[in-house]
Formats: sequence, structure tokens, C-alpha cells
Amino acid sequence: MPSQRSRRPAADPYGDEYDAYDEPAPRKAGHSLKKGGGKGKKKSSGRKTSAPLWAKLTVTLGALLMMAAGGAIVGIRSLVGNVEDTVQVVNVLDDGKEGGPQGNNLDGPINMLLLGIDVRATQEKNNARADTVILLHIPATHDQAYLMSIPRDTMVEIPKNTKTRYNGGTDRINAAFYFGAQNGGGWAGGLSLTAKTVSNLTGIEFNGAAVIDFGGFKKVIDALGTVNICVESNTESLHYYHVDGKVKYVNENEAHRRGLKAYMHKKGCREMPGWEALDYSRIRKSLDDGDYGRQRHQQQLIKAMAKKAGSSGVLTDIGKINGVLKAVGESMILDTHGTQLIDFLFTLKDLAGADLVLLKTNAGWFNSTGGGGEQLSEGTMDMFRAAKNDTLGQFTLLNPQFVNREK
Repeated sequence: MPSQRSRRPAADPYGDEYDAYDEPAPRKAGHSLKKGGGKGKKKSSGRKTSAPLWAKLTVTLGALLMMAAGGAIVGIRSLVGNVEDTVQVVNVLDDGKEGGPQGNNLDGPINMLLLGIDVRATQEKNNARADTVILLHIPATHDQAYLMSIPRDTMVEIPKNTKTRYNGGTDRINAAFYFGAQNGGGWAGGLSLTAKTVSNLTGIEFNGAAVIDFGGFKKVIDALGTVNICVESNTESLHYYHVDGKVKYVNENEAHRRGLKAYMHKKGCREMPGWEALDYSRIRKSLDDGDYGRQRHQQQLIKAMAKKAGSSGVLTDIGKINGVLKAVGESMILDTHGTQLIDFLFTLKDLAGADLVLLKTNAGWFNSTGGGGEQLSEGTMDMFRAAKNDTLGQFTLLNPQFVNREK
């Protein structure tokens, strides 16, 4: 949705006097929502939860904390405390039951829902839609992680939500967050309704969930320093333009009126600051494969952030770790699903960014409904069924066209 940008000091090495992604609006506490468990519950009492870093909440935070703390449980607990003090935790997928003893491995596969929304400071925060919908699957072996995106224009049945006075209906999947956030629902309500919608669509019950404002991506990358991104082909930005010898954010319509030259993301691999990496990952209109290309680039960005977070330069720098956690905490809500965070960290401590497998919905190409929307192919539904049944490894071997091989 259009909104005005606020003027502020330079935030990137190009001396950009505008920030493309405004500070997220203040958040409200979430509502307690549907009960859920899914497979892979901890046998004793708790359930698995996502780690609190959207960029690396999936696979690397456990290793990061373990290595940074030298394996000492006291050090780990100290860093976990920093996480819990920084990130807003809500009850979205469960009643917030207490987890089991600290420092234990969790059993079974882990499925998490990750949502990205675009909220600017001048925009009503509950009017946002979740244009990024990513499912993360970690098999019971805990030695791999798979990312699967759902196109934002996928037509789905959104269930009735009495808490926000929504009667249900057919709409694009990104609208589920909007309808769940209305009438006091907030971000937690949007996450809840989206989780129900995605579960109904895929059959997957989630063990954890998180929402982050796109502005949070830039903050996290800046806290990490840079990330290495490989640009597939020369791609024009719709947000950044050359102005007086510098690269600056300019509203697209204003840029066209002034005849400004768009910033070009040139083909090749390089280290990118936050504004550039985020801008490239959000481009959709100028790509031949539209939102499918954007999904691929967003998954690529998450993997790049995970790799950077697991690098020695970050693992040995407690100050940088705390800076990343602070950046995430300002832009995110998290559902821990009733499990102690430290149990989750122990379970995923051996995973790294290189263990991420990026999967392509609809094998990476359009599958239109004919009315401007998208629908999931039968092969994609098989992919989600494989995630539900914890057989994604076999699925990828039999369906290599669904695997994104690009760097």
C-alpha cells in the first residue's frame, strides 16, 4: 500500500538520504489462538518452537549460541535470556504450556510458518498483508532444513474468524493476515488466521511461527554487516535511483516523473549491504517469472543470512550477536509453542546455513486460475504432503525440478 516515507540521515554506504523500509509501527500483544500440536511433539510434555531470528530462526541460531558460548550451559542460558528479553513472544499456535527440562533434544520433525509483512511508520499497521509466506520443514533426523514458499496470489479458502468478525471466504492467501489483524487482532491475529489457512491448504500443523516486518530484514543484515548474494541477471530496482551521483530511494512514480535512471542490480555474486540485499529480494514486477522469482530470491536471502550468521566473524562476536537480536526484536513477534527455547537450540545446534534446501512451488512457474490468481499444482500438493509425512528427502530425489539449484 502506498505511504509517505520519512526523511532521515544516511543509512547505507551510498549516502542514501531516504530509507526504503520505514521503521515498523509499534506492536500490540497478541491474542491466544488455536490449539495445535502436529507431529513430532516432545514425548515428555512440551512442543517444539521456532528460534527467534527470522533470518536464521530456522537453522543457525542454535549453533550460533552454542559456539559463541563455548558449549557452556550457563553461557547459553545467558544468551537465551537476551533473546527472550528482546523478542516479543505470543501464544498463536498453543495455550502457552510450559515446556520440559532445559537442555534436552526434541524428538520428531519440526514445521514452522514464517510470514513477512510490509508496514511503514505512516501506515496503519493492521492494514498489512503477508506477501511472504514460507514454510520451513526440518526432518526428524534434524540434519537438513527445507524452505517452501506459497505465492502471495494463491487463491484459498480463508476460514471464519469470530474474534475479528471475519465471516470467511475465498481470497488471495496474503489477505488472511489482513483479515486476522482487523478489529483488535493485531499481528498475532493475522498470524493465527494465516496459520489456520495454510494448515487447511497443506495439511501441515505448525510447531512454531513468526512474523517480521520487511524493515527488520534490513536491520538484521546491517547488524551482520553484509550478505553474499548472487544476482541471476541484470535486474532494475523499482525503489532506488541515481540522483546527483548517488543511489537514493525515490518513489517509483516520482522517479518516472523526474526521468531518473533506476539502480541496476548487476549479474554476479557480491557482498551486499542491507538496503541492496532487501531491495533485490523484493523485486517482482520486472522479473519474467514475477512472484516466483521473488520467492526464489527471498529464500536465497534467508540462506545467505543463515550462512553469514554461522560465520566465524559473527560466532565469535557477542556484541554482534546481541546487535542482531536487538534488530530482530524491534520488528518481530514469535510463537514458542510452549517449549523452552534452549531445548530448541540444543536440537538444532548442528545445523548450518549450508543445510538449507530451497524448494520451488509449482516448480517455479505460473499456474494461473485465469482470474489473476494462482493455484497450487498437484506436484506442489505432493510436496506439502511429503513435508507432512516427513518424506521431503525422497520427494526431492524423485522431483529434482522442485529444487532451486541457484546460489
